[in-house]
Amino acid sequence: MEDFVEKLRQYAKSGTPAERRIAKYFTEHLNDLPFETAASVADRLDLSPMTVGRFLRALGYQGLDSVKVEIRETATTSPVQFQSAMTELQTDASEGKPLAVLVAEQIQALHHIYHLTAQPHWGEAVAMIGASREVFVATHARLAGFSNHFCQRLTLARDSVRAIDGAGNRFTELFARSFVEDAVLVIIDCRRFARSRLLARTARRYGYKVILISAQHADWLPEQSNVVLPLPPARAPDMDNLPPLIALLDCLSEAVILGAGEEASQRRRRMVEFAAILGETANR
Repeated sequence: MEDFVEKLRQYAKSGTPAERRIAKYFTEHLNDLPFETAASVADRLDLSPMTVGRFLRALGYQGLDSVKVEIRETATTSPVQFQSAMTELQTDASEGKPLAVLVAEQIQALHHIYHLTAQPHWGEAVAMIGASREVFVATHARLAGFSNHFCQRLTLARDSVRAIDGAGNRFTELFARSFVEDAVLVIIDCRRFARSRLLARTARRYGYKVILISAQHADWLPEQSNVVLPLPPARAPDMDNLPPLIALLDCLSEAVILGAGEEASQRRRRMVEFAAILGETANR
């Protein structure tokens, strides 16, 4: 991307009048290019699309789509840009702009998750998931998509991961076996999951290690789980805190994958190879 910007600077100084106009526009509107086409740029500058196309080819690109790909692959936010964006967000939030308030709250929730990843109980949860013989992920049917995504991510690091959501009385699968040997139950709690506490107590009585993901200050008892990973409070009592939950599950699965090291890399390669045989896309 730096090479692209440098070429633009050169054309802005020594190109033809049309090239100078295009180079100046691209330089001043880099963040807008993903939403532009050669025709829209030409229209803004009162040029022909062919002129814009020739300029892009002179830069070494087949068209604006090639530039978009490079921007997408190399784009980074500098510390100055980040600080400027945060200042603007804080100003808008302090003025009560609804979307700014929402984004500020979500950033604060992400900070909570990041702080959580440095805590001892986070490392304990990662180790339990990585080393156990089996992992079950239980939640309310409403959050089944979240637990399925989490389980799919965990398959990059290990075998024997299953999501159960209680539909059709499926929680009974946990207790049909005569004994439990080194198994972990991850419970994703939510407002509607009325059976979560009963499930946790029963699972611990049967010998499961229980990892609980629940909102801060929820009325859980310490003996109902081995490890608690608290989510920040929801914006309103009648809402589930879904954005932080997604972030927590992604961070937790990524930590387990990183902990698996080379084994995870080999598993990913095997998945990609087999997906290629089937003509499908491997889990990412």
